[in-house]
Amino acid sequence: MTTTGIRLHAPAAGWSIAADVVVVGSGVAGLTAALRCEAAGLRTVVVTKARLDDGSTRWAQGGIAAALGDGDTPEQHLDDTLVAGAGLCDEDAVRLLVTEGPDAVRRLIETGARFDESEGELALTREGGHHRRRIAHAGGDATGAEISRALVEAVRARGMRTVENALVLDLLTDAEGRTAGVTLHVMGEGQHDGVGAVHAPAVVLATGGMGQVFSATTNPSVSTGDGVALALRAGAEVSDLEFVQFHPTVLFLGPDAEGQQPLVSEAVRGEGAHLVDADGVRFMVGQHELAELAPRDIVAKGITRRMQEQDAEHMFLDARHFGAEMWEHRFPTILAACRAHGIDPVTTPVPVAPAAHYASGGVRTDSHGRTTVPGLYACGEVACTGVHGANRLASNSLLEGLVYAERIAADIAANGLPARVPQPVPHPEIPEHPLQTAQARFTIQRIMTGGAGVLRSAGSLTKAADQLQRLHTDAREALAEHGKTAEAGVDTWEATNLLCVARVLVAAALLREETRGCHWREDRPERDDTTWRRHIVVTLNPDRTLAVQTTDTTHFPTTFPPQAPQEQ
Repeated sequence: MTTTGIRLHAPAAGWSIAADVVVVGSGVAGLTAALRCEAAGLRTVVVTKARLDDGSTRWAQGGIAAALGDGDTPEQHLDDTLVAGAGLCDEDAVRLLVTEGPDAVRRLIETGARFDESEGELALTREGGHHRRRIAHAGGDATGAEISRALVEAVRARGMRTVENALVLDLLTDAEGRTAGVTLHVMGEGQHDGVGAVHAPAVVLATGGMGQVFSATTNPSVSTGDGVALALRAGAEVSDLEFVQFHPTVLFLGPDAEGQQPLVSEAVRGEGAHLVDADGVRFMVGQHELAELAPRDIVAKGITRRMQEQDAEHMFLDARHFGAEMWEHRFPTILAACRAHGIDPVTTPVPVAPAAHYASGGVRTDSHGRTTVPGLYACGEVACTGVHGANRLASNSLLEGLVYAERIAADIAANGLPARVPQPVPHPEIPEHPLQTAQARFTIQRIMTGGAGVLRSAGSLTKAADQLQRLHTDAREALAEHGKTAEAGVDTWEATNLLCVARVLVAAALLREETRGCHWREDRPERDDTTWRRHIVVTLNPDRTLAVQTTDTTHFPTTFPPQAPQEQ
């Protein structure tokens, strides 16, 4: 394994701190990993882009899936996950998830998370793709906020060192290519400010998703693919990035709405809401045995097809039969969001349309969360563990973050730290990676929404690839000819990361000439198990071109060596 040597253009680090482990991200995956590492006696630093409770976890509504109810079993949970994953799940990874999941949830409860109960037992609900009630929820529809609260309080109670409002820039590596920490930029005043470094032999990426690569998303503004882009520049493998899940039911705020959009949780359908068109027809009935509760890719396609047939901008979610009391008790967050936009779901069907929601792919890891870069780990949405395959099963994401974060901490504690502390190689004097302008963010979002959204084709993807390449080439030529790049700053770093992940997503989507899971090719409408029951793996070459290849099997590696560099 050799690193690319590519780094973002940024000022030299003006300060540094040392640790055994640096965790980048403060959602369920990051804070769980940090708490377990700290409990194992490892000096742990948490770096997060905003405040500790501002990540994607906080926005999760539905809940966390695990076989916790009477009559449910991990085997049934496994079966539902494999079906949703459309033939690309790594069954061993899923088995780890569903067997270790129930106890992981119980440990989360011991940490302080309070889930809704009924008659002294966990109140469980159903969501799309689940044949059992196995979704534990909190505050009705505020599960993520409760999990975040509990974990943040636990971190603060332990006095763990945290660096908030810090955008991670690049991985530091030693001369042998082993992880030696990260560089980061702290925004605002405090103990640290500006560009600095955390020196550590183990780095855990838990940076969340990349939903901001599209114009409309359920993701917060901080979800700009920073972890995936960092990993690519460091030489790590990225897999399955073409499988971006579009949540079927996002509150429709108009055709020109951009940025984070309010989510209408799948749990609303789990409790009996119906998807209807403007005439009140339940169009999902007959399309799948579970109708509105089919896996998300099927529901998103069903909504999109109906919109095309009727030349409509949205469909409706009808839950008027719930009544005011149920809305106020079970879905208070969604009720408030709808009313804030002038819609009362107690009396009116809610306009909904699909929007970018979750990246099933990411930085490729083994069953211990190790990436192909020794000392670099990944968990949560930034990672591709093989659990989700071509389409994530509803509410498996919080569970995956929880389970694999615990596995990472156990691995680091057991054998993840080298005998000697890696010394980072000097930062190159000449910037290796030109920056995009801040305005490029919106250009990238429009390109991706138009060419690589719910509906894709060879034509739309080729056009998107050409437009993205032009942005990339223009920045490189400006640097080569004039020695100039966009001014270093949070906006330009984010835009550059978005362009990086957009290029990988489009390249993989172009290569996969079939429809599978949440990857829907209009020009290749059938699933092709003969040719495409495999993963697409992408790395970044030293000259900043993409190396795209496919695996021969559907399975991920059993293990990545945690210390010895791998040969390419």
